[in-house]
Amino acid sequence: MVWKNPWYNPALSHHSPDGFINTTPAVHQPGDVKRWRNERKAAGLPRPPADGYDRFIEQWWQKAEITGDSNGLWWLGHASILLRLQEQYLLTDPVFSRRASPVRFAGPQRRTPLALAIADIPQLDAILISHNHYDHLDTWTLRALLRRFPDVQFFIPLGLGALIRRLGAKYVTELDWWQSVTFQGMVYTAVPAQHWSMRTLWDRNRSLWCGWVVESAEERFWFAGDTGYTPELLTIPQRLGALDVVALPVGAYAPRWFMSINHMDPQSAVALWQQLGSPLAFPIHWGVFELADESLDQPVKELQQSLSEAATDNDNFRILKIGQYLSLG
Repeated sequence: MVWKNPWYNPALSHHSPDGFINTTPAVHQPGDVKRWRNERKAAGLPRPPADGYDRFIEQWWQKAEITGDSNGLWWLGHASILLRLQEQYLLTDPVFSRRASPVRFAGPQRRTPLALAIADIPQLDAILISHNHYDHLDTWTLRALLRRFPDVQFFIPLGLGALIRRLGAKYVTELDWWQSVTFQGMVYTAVPAQHWSMRTLWDRNRSLWCGWVVESAEERFWFAGDTGYTPELLTIPQRLGALDVVALPVGAYAPRWFMSINHMDPQSAVALWQQLGSPLAFPIHWGVFELADESLDQPVKELQQSLSEAATDNDNFRILKIGQYLSLG
């Protein structure tokens, strides 16, 4: 039987009868994947960081120390953030495994150590998932978190409910873009992203992808998840209000001719940050997994260069070490 999208709403431009689509008409051409893989292999990409992995870890990693009780966050590497708001703890796209892969013996491996063990998370009220790619939705990590926090609340985009419930989650909220729900005094809204979804050869774009805006009494925080640059991202503050804190992806962008549809590069992230009014920002989606052709240290080098060239005060764009704390108070 041919699969049909059970959430299909013809009034919504990101819905299709067969799944979900981006509202910006940008698609790869036939043969692009093969071309990228051939070029990648021929050039021996990605290369190690300029000074080696050990030096990169020494410069850009530290153990996360969970202390205090004020609003703040710890970037745990890639798209994983531990966020503390209103004395609640939230985790975004937690991946604590050695590989971002459907199997334990192959696939992109973690190049930097874990900054925080699951046993050291003091409390967990909610988990936010942006989409189903293996570097964002890791079933081993989620099962481990559920064993420690069986009553944790999940916020996920449409189409992931069955998978998350099979892992043992009891409290699951699936949202479409622009849908909101209030949980423990904070408002969670699923917002647009330009990306795609797939975990097997047979489920491409059958589940939605999104970012998340979490609104507390003090802050409006945007976790962009995984997204290419699109002007549609600017509708988020237009509809929800000015953003106080933003987590912007800056990695997995090379080669740009292939990756730019689905992944922002550092230059795009800085341009978007300026268009948003230069709120407090920090880069994510770099420093852990080698998913594209750039070296592990290339995103931060290009980001530093782009910020130095920006015609604005860039003190509000904070480049964090993996495991580093950022105060929101």
